[in-house]
Amino acid sequence: MKYYLLSVMQPVGDELPPPEVLAEIGRNLDAFHRELKEAGSWVFAGGLHQPDSSTVLRPRDGDVLITDGPYAEGKEMLGGICLIKAPDLDAALDWGRRAALATTLPIEVRPFMGEAED
Repeated sequence: MKYYLLSVMQPVGDELPPPEVLAEIGRNLDAFHRELKEAGSWVFAGGLHQPDSSTVLRPRDGDVLITDGPYAEGKEMLGGICLIKAPDLDAALDWGRRAALATTLPIEVRPFMGEAED
């Protein structure tokens, strides 16, 4: 088994879908998370605040410089993550496909180095 990170790529901005659309996405995500748990692939998931809520720490001259975020400006942001266990990339991509359908957003699937501990 390996760990994979499913990253939810979300447009930057304050404009959210209408409440009824958000409610359906929430139901779809709950169902997706239940499927992950039932399959034994669930590790962790969570949503993130907008990038302007972040703080960046940079090493500089033997100290650490702290600045308001984000680290990089862009049209898309990391909106949430889901850490899963899967036997191989094909299985992780299938979970990523399900996540994309549940969130209606692009999902990046990325493997961690090494193997997951069972």
